[in-house]
Amino acid sequence: MKRILSLLLGAALTAGLVLPAAAAQDTADARLAQVTQRVKETLDLDTEGYSTFYGEYGEGELAPAWYLYWEGEEGYLSISALEDGTIVDYSRTPAQSSDSYPGQGMPTFPQGDPEQARKAAQAFLDRVLEPGVESVELERTGTDSLNSTTYRFSGTILLHGLSSPMSCSITVRGEDNLVTRFRRDAPAATFLGDIPDPQAQTTRDQAAQSLQSTLSLRLEYILPDGESTRAVLCYLPNEVHEYYVDGKTGELVDLTALEEEMYRRLGGAGSSGSDSAATNESFGDKGLSQAEQEGIRKLEGVLSSQELDEKLREVSEYGLKDYELVSSYFSLGEEQEDGTTPVSCTLRYSRAVGERVCTRTFWVDARTGQVDSLSSYLPREEDFTASITREQAQEKAEAFLKSFAGDRFDHLAIYTLPGAQAVPQDGEEEPVSYSFRFARQENGYFFPEQYYTVTIDAADGWVCGLYYAYDQGITFDSPDGIISADQALEKWMDTYEVTLGYLLVPQKLEGSDAVVQRLQQMGLTHYYYLKLGYGLEREEACRGIDAKTGQPLTYSWQSQEEGLSYTDVAGHWSQDQVLRLARFGVGYEGGTFQPDKALTQWELVCLLYSLNRSPLDPAQADSAQRDAAYAAAYELGALTREERDDQALVTRGELVQCLLNGTGYAAVARLEGIFTCAYPDRNTIPADELGYAALAQGLGLVSGAYSRTATATRAQAAVMLCRLLER
Repeated sequence: MKRILSLLLGAALTAGLVLPAAAAQDTADARLAQVTQRVKETLDLDTEGYSTFYGEYGEGELAPAWYLYWEGEEGYLSISALEDGTIVDYSRTPAQSSDSYPGQGMPTFPQGDPEQARKAAQAFLDRVLEPGVESVELERTGTDSLNSTTYRFSGTILLHGLSSPMSCSITVRGEDNLVTRFRRDAPAATFLGDIPDPQAQTTRDQAAQSLQSTLSLRLEYILPDGESTRAVLCYLPNEVHEYYVDGKTGELVDLTALEEEMYRRLGGAGSSGSDSAATNESFGDKGLSQAEQEGIRKLEGVLSSQELDEKLREVSEYGLKDYELVSSYFSLGEEQEDGTTPVSCTLRYSRAVGERVCTRTFWVDARTGQVDSLSSYLPREEDFTASITREQAQEKAEAFLKSFAGDRFDHLAIYTLPGAQAVPQDGEEEPVSYSFRFARQENGYFFPEQYYTVTIDAADGWVCGLYYAYDQGITFDSPDGIISADQALEKWMDTYEVTLGYLLVPQKLEGSDAVVQRLQQMGLTHYYYLKLGYGLEREEACRGIDAKTGQPLTYSWQSQEEGLSYTDVAGHWSQDQVLRLARFGVGYEGGTFQPDKALTQWELVCLLYSLNRSPLDPAQADSAQRDAAYAAAYELGALTREERDDQALVTRGELVQCLLNGTGYAAVARLEGIFTCAYPDRNTIPADELGYAALAQGLGLVSGAYSRTATATRAQAAVMLCRLLER
């Protein structure tokens, strides 16, 4: 809602409204000099290395801002600041270093130390935040990735130690802990009025009791994860408005309702249009040409478009009497395990009514004529009036579904969420159609993941929309032994933390200063002020409460581990390096690393492939994946096509050459007569490999004997690669 309001305000500004002039009496150049000096003092900036500077000025809806730009031999610097010198945006691009290293193809580990970067970020914040009022607890944003050169942090701006609706983000360069990017929300540009006193008169327990009264749950079947075929009962949260408890008065306030009212007064009550489903002109694979359609019709069991048309017209509820078939497209699906290939057909019908054209589009099984889905386009007449009521439309939907769904109908019931409208309305206009959702019901409880949606034309009562998802293979857990709704609600409340903080709350505009006048001229009667209040917060997403155990249910994606994990590297001499690579997704799929296994060329290629792409399980990869992995190795320069030999064992010398070639050192390594090294078996290294051996020693890839002819292991490959990525 806040985003919508911001966009509307922006539109009002660009519409050419006459806004009050800036209150400051100083000249523009004097004001620019003043704000520039404040910014330089805040950041202790030395700008002598920049040869160009200029400033621009903008009058925002709440607060004026200056945009300062420096450019020169030191690079580029831009800073946005409010009139009082508060820095809200900072971007620094230093002059590019001339240093380079060979081999841009193979990545490197992230540069720098994240903790040192955090300290640099905090030191920067200490300069730009208001002492004694503002503070931030920084958190890392995103995860480490190969080749990354920066660390990003973000956090909520605390006011007097309490959370607020404002946030900030900051980026630090890893190589030298230089802050290169900063952005923050500022009070003067976010809300009207002052920051309220942080002392609450209402207790946390009182607030918790009030907030719990706004929550409600429903008991339904769900699948615990995407692989499950057994549905379990779960108490799920109903969609409710966002509430808060005023920290001073203890009043329970519907924040969502206040925002909707402010939005309505601004004139954003929604747009008009047809209530029916949008026409979808595409389906799955690309439509086939006429010649290909004729070929499909010759396939055993595939019906012609005329036969499919006849089957559809046999169902009077579709109302096709006055419609003509205007196109049909046959599409082949993916081959099934039993060797059959499904064929689908899209049939499009149209009917002209004066200057209007109505359409029906069916997606059907081309062998049986079974309808998979139906959508319609129903243009609205200027003086349209529905000829049937919602109740009559529901009767027609149920009658159709009883015939269409067969035995499944006994397991279906009309499904609406608490507070949701069963009949979507289009503003104040008559609906052109009524949509009903029938969800599967087992043991008296809904399983809404499986459903039928039927849409009825409000003008003539025909079925104009159909979509469904239903799987007979799902089994359902018994409802015996479930906890009560009150117990579930207590458990659900326990997943929240009742926190005291500052919130943005719409309030009637007060006063007559320039900012209030500007907002009123834009058509606003209300705007955001800061209030102290209690709200419900949760650190991690929660799906619901398990109806039998009473435990919170999370989403399957929350338990997915980042990177790779292995069960066979604990205590191995290569453990640290193998796990360090695994954290960045470099290694092997399958759950084991087999560190002492003799390394094959294919396993080495898989390891290199995971540097820039998804890891593979060498034992499970198909021929297409093998070819793709080798193609990546060729592109990297680690191997040539002539050297491919999937099952060949890799020697330590070949491993070094492969890694250094992939890093771009090949040209240097092949220079003869300029290298020396200190391996105890130095005399066994041929002259044409001496460059590789010397570079390997210099880069720390190999210590002790070179042992060029010994077969390498997976562990040795991982350790060498890990050291190479540290370059």
